[in-house]
This record gives sequence, C-alpha cells and structure tokens, in this order.
Amino acid sequence: MAKAPPPPAEPTVTFWGAARTVTGSMHQLTTGNKTILLDCGLFQGKRSESYLRNRDFPFRTRDIDAVILSHAHVDHCGNLPNLVRRGFAGPIYCTPATRALAAVMLGDAAKIQEEDANYLNHKRARHEPKITPLFDARDVFRTLTKMQAVRYGERFTLSKGIEVTFADAGHLLGSATVHLRLDGPNGERRVTFTGDVGRPGLPILRDPEPIPACDLLISESTYGGHTHEHVDETADKLGEVVRRTIERGGRVIIPAFAVGRTQTVVYFLHQLISSGKLPPVPIFVDSPMANRATEVFRAHTECFDEETLALLNVHPDLFGEKHVRYVETVNESVKLNRREGPCVVISASGMCEAGRILHHLKHGLGDPRNTILIAGYQAADTLGRRLVEKRPEVRVLGRPCPVKAEVVVLNGLSSHADHGDMLRMLGPLASTTSRVRLVHGEPERATKLVDGLKEIGFADVSIPDRGETVVV
Repeated sequence: MAKAPPPPAEPTVTFWGAARTVTGSMHQLTTGNKTILLDCGLFQGKRSESYLRNRDFPFRTRDIDAVILSHAHVDHCGNLPNLVRRGFAGPIYCTPATRALAAVMLGDAAKIQEEDANYLNHKRARHEPKITPLFDARDVFRTLTKMQAVRYGERFTLSKGIEVTFADAGHLLGSATVHLRLDGPNGERRVTFTGDVGRPGLPILRDPEPIPACDLLISESTYGGHTHEHVDETADKLGEVVRRTIERGGRVIIPAFAVGRTQTVVYFLHQLISSGKLPPVPIFVDSPMANRATEVFRAHTECFDEETLALLNVHPDLFGEKHVRYVETVNESVKLNRREGPCVVISASGMCEAGRILHHLKHGLGDPRNTILIAGYQAADTLGRRLVEKRPEVRVLGRPCPVKAEVVVLNGLSSHADHGDMLRMLGPLASTTSRVRLVHGEPERATKLVDGLKEIGFADVSIPDRGETVVV
C-alpha cells in the first residue's frame, strides 16, 4: 500500500541577508511549492568578504520563482543582476518609481563592478586568479525586462494562494512595505516585510503609511535606540556647517547616496539659500547617477507630499537648477578638485566605498579649512565609518591620507525612522502579531529595538542569525 504524501508544510522564511548587519537584504519565503525572495541586495563591507558573499547564493537560483523588491537602494536590489546571471528566470515585482530608479542604480552598479574587477586584476599577483565582475550591463538589461510595476495599494496575485500588496514606506522614492497573504495548510497566514521604514516629517516624500497587520513581521532596526533630531534643527545645522566652512575659505564635501540623500540635501540647501539663511554658494553635484536619479524624481511626483507639490508650483527649480551645477564628465570632476574658493561638493557613494567621492576626499581631507559632512548611516568596515570614528589617518584609493579637515556627522538627514518612530508605527500590531524578527540593523541597535518592542507588548521578538528559519 502506497504511503500517503506528507502534509503540506507551513510557510517559512529564511534570513540570508541583512541578518545582524545593515546590508545585503535578502529573505527567502517558501510557501506551498513556491519560493520567493524578499529583496536581493548587495552585501557591503570588507572587500574580499563582500565579493564572495555576493557572488555565491546560499540556494539554487533556479529554484526562486519570483522576487519582491521593497526599494531601489543597492543594499536591497543590487545583486539582482547576479541572480539573473546565475539562472533566475522569474518576475521581479516592485512599484513604478522603484523600477525607474533601479534602472539607474543597477546600471551604475554594473559599471562599478567592472571597474573594481579591472583595478583588482591590475593589482593581483601573477599566481592569483582573476576577479570577474558579479554582473555586467547585459545582466542589468535582462533584469530590468523582468521587473513588473505595481502601484501602492493594488493587490495582485503572485501565484495561487499568494497575494501581495505594496504600501508606501516613505523611505525612498517608490519604497514599499510588502504585505503577503498566504494560503497555508492551517488557514490564511500573513507576512509583512517593512523594507526600510521612512522617517515621518522629512521633505519631498509622503510619510509612511500604516504597517499592515500580520502573523509574522520582518522589520528593519537600523536606528534602534537612537533618536533623530528634528528636521528643522537638522536643516539649521546644515546651514551652520556650510556658513562656517565658507568663512574659513574651505569647501564642504558631502558623501551622499545618489538616490534619495542627494535630492534631500539639495532641497535643504535650496530652501536655506532662498530664505536668506545661507549666502549663495557654488554647489556641485558630482555624480552622473545622482543626475539621472533626479530626473526620475521629477518624473514621479505621485510619491511627493503635499508641501513639496505646492513648492514645485512656486519653485520649479526645487531640485537646484538655480543654485546647483550637475557635473557629468570625468574632466569636469577633475577640474572641480582644482577649483579655488569655497563651495559645496555632493558626490557618491554615500559610504565612501567607490565612485568620485574618493577623489574629492583624497584632495580635501588634508586641508583644515574643509569640512567632511557625513549625512547618513555608515556601515562597519567602510571608509565612511572610519571617518565617523574620527581616525587621524585613513586609506583612500590605496594610499594613507591624514584627516585634517573637520568631520561633522548629521544623522538627522537620515531617511530611516528612529527608535521612537518605529515603536509608534509598530505599536498598533502588538496584540495581533505572533512573531517579530528584526533585520537590517547592527546587533546593538537591533537589541535596543527588541527591548522597546517587548516593553509595548510584543511577546516573540528576536534577531535572526544568517540562515535561520522561522515558521510563519
């Protein structure tokens, strides 16, 4: 007599990325006979570890049926072309603005992958194996053809028994909280993945929408235990930093993510100059990717809050055309480093790990008249983190560089919710959510958010290890 088939298993989630760290977001949801990835981001850290972690997936890529992408930052979407290169053939679901921004982000990431591989191969010893890029422009093109855009609030069926809805996360243009309704062997199960949660009250984007109720909540924890200063206070401090640097004849160098942070900084500077709080000062955005991303922002005003839409009617140059020069070519960038007199230079990458910002730091760190303004979270083992730690000397482009410039950290420019914001947004779910798993946070930060969530009534809250699995 034939054995009866085993009963269908309950849905599970396995945490492969952003587990006890803030980069490389990637979580594997298995339900019925379907396997879905929530995000597929690049892990950022020590170069050798990052390359190996990003190159090799901990599962068979052909077994992944679909990807649901929360937003277009590279630590959430940046390894998608490698996934496609290694055999993934399914759809990638995201919002329309995320699809547009991902085209910019992934194209730039492919360029960086190729440049890094060429650099490392030039430096390698003869006996060492050649480094190959994780992916190239062809892989990016194939990835973009798989992206299917779905608007906020529009429920769609991914497969029989799997329904998905995006809610506005307010973190980045197009960013989404992902809510999944799953048919399990013991009835309906619900999973909510926050992606990165935005900070209420920031300019340009709408505030985050309420986080949907669920059985399993997968939440970011980047700023657990931390309280951001008020947005207006941050803007005033930005003005103060720029003013005092101008007065001593220096330049303000701002490492900023090309998508999101750059546009926010330009917005603040535009408002400070327009209101007379800051004298006119030359501002340069030296990042071709930031320039392309700004065009995407202009094309997706459906993500803007009412205040920004009203301001656009009065100031069509809100993103800086009146005060800002966007630098495109390498020659222009080189000339910018030889420019005399005070100015503001905004350049990528935001964690100072690649791109034109490295050249600006190489030329600017040794001048005490200058200011390096750190405008966002800096992951461990990055050049940005070493600057935040006020090290007297750092290595830039392979050479030691003394840090004589003033280093200022303005975490108030972060687009992540802080500890209090997270408690206020997650609090309504305490009585209905069975389990909470905190990702996208360093252990110290995540632990503080664990304590805070338990204090307001959540019973089962923990920080998963990489490879750990939880039943929904």
